[in-house]
Amino acid sequence: MPFTAFPSSPGPIGVFDSGFGGLTILHGIRQMLPEYDYVYLGDNARAPYGSRSFEVVYQFTRQAVLKLFSMGCHLVVLGCNTASAKALRTIQQRDLPEIDPSRRVLGIIRPTAEAIGSITKTRHVGILATEGTVRSRSYDLEIRKLFPDVTVTGQACPLWAAIVEANEADSPGADYFVQKRIGQLMRRDPQIDSIILGCTHYPLLMSSIVRHAPDGVRIVPQGEYVAASLKNYLDRHDAIRGMITQGGSCQYLTTESEERFNECARIFLRQKVEARHVTLG
Repeated sequence: MPFTAFPSSPGPIGVFDSGFGGLTILHGIRQMLPEYDYVYLGDNARAPYGSRSFEVVYQFTRQAVLKLFSMGCHLVVLGCNTASAKALRTIQQRDLPEIDPSRRVLGIIRPTAEAIGSITKTRHVGILATEGTVRSRSYDLEIRKLFPDVTVTGQACPLWAAIVEANEADSPGADYFVQKRIGQLMRRDPQIDSIILGCTHYPLLMSSIVRHAPDGVRIVPQGEYVAASLKNYLDRHDAIRGMITQGGSCQYLTTESEERFNECARIFLRQKVEARHVTLG
């Protein structure tokens, strides 16, 4: 799709995720930057992305970015760790120069990595994330690039995202699995003093995570750091900021059932939303 097909007038900020977790990123951004218009796109029909190959995640993410560009977005945030890990760099370096060099696509891994340097004192950091994100080593590479003295240990947390989407975050079962994975992480490196929640679902398990994390270990959710980074980015880029409409509105799009999206979105946002179905590809 050539960039000439995209609207040239100002439009909303696009936020993309493979499913629902990016709603926690959207919430953090809207808390800090409520004046802008937003459109959230969840590729729920093809979620989860975590176990898919780099090439498939890239193709799916590229389709979503193009859809958001076609809806008038000049700036898209990949509110998805897997997409940020497996697709962001290729889209930024290979696709945007050909599609439209004036548009921007940002991820959520680097803002958290940038913040961790001032948070950890022991210089030992843990990552709780999906298997795909842990295996990609994206946090390890990004943190070590910025802070070579920091030791990073990743722990995959199977079932956590499914538990959240099933609205079981406060159940005894969820508590068991949270305790199990945090225990595994801390046994691998007892010097960890900061744990990054490297999946956007995990803030909904925060009460259980805090309960089972050792005293003195700081839990680092992504939403507030991504929002602060985006605010800083817009403060420094007048041209991009000028291409974002300011009406305080938010649209929700899904590639799956609108009813299913609305039901799950209430779990993440604690409010009613009305989604619209779209197709990608």
